[in-house]
Amino acid sequence: MNRPPLNPALDQGILCAHQFQIAYATNDIDTAKTLFQERLGITEFKTLTGPLPSGGEIHIELAWVGSTMYELMTAKGPGSDIYVGRLPETTSLALAHHHLGYLIETEQQWQQLLEQAERSNWAIPHLSHTPGFMNSCFIDVPLLGHYCEYLFPEPAGLAFLTEQVPNNY
Repeated sequence: MNRPPLNPALDQGILCAHQFQIAYATNDIDTAKTLFQERLGITEFKTLTGPLPSGGEIHIELAWVGSTMYELMTAKGPGSDIYVGRLPETTSLALAHHHLGYLIETEQQWQQLLEQAERSNWAIPHLSHTPGFMNSCFIDVPLLGHYCEYLFPEPAGLAFLTEQVPNNY
């Protein structure tokens, strides 16, 4: 397929960035991962677990399929609402689209993104900076029904995304 060249113009709108990721939130990451492996064909994942800044815990599974990265996520405890707060209350498996992920490549694009969100009165319920690794944020665009996540990686963050996350293609 011959695709048009990417020329991000975030001053035109926040969807004018390089979209590369589809993410799902779940209340049972082991079952969700098994579903993706056995029924959807994504067999290899990179597992990330750790504390949230507010004291909770997060568990993420990442996998490439060609040029698309899939993310499964769950969280619990303080600070977890941004990740699982929109899931239905149930004792059975809950799995829901959470966000589309976009790659930001320059400081200028990052600033344009933040300015565009402010001009549009869209909330940024999550904004983080991990020095030497990555800037990231979620922008809440209610009319879309999901978050938009923006990743602005430094060289180490880009290397992680491209070298550590397995490709299932």
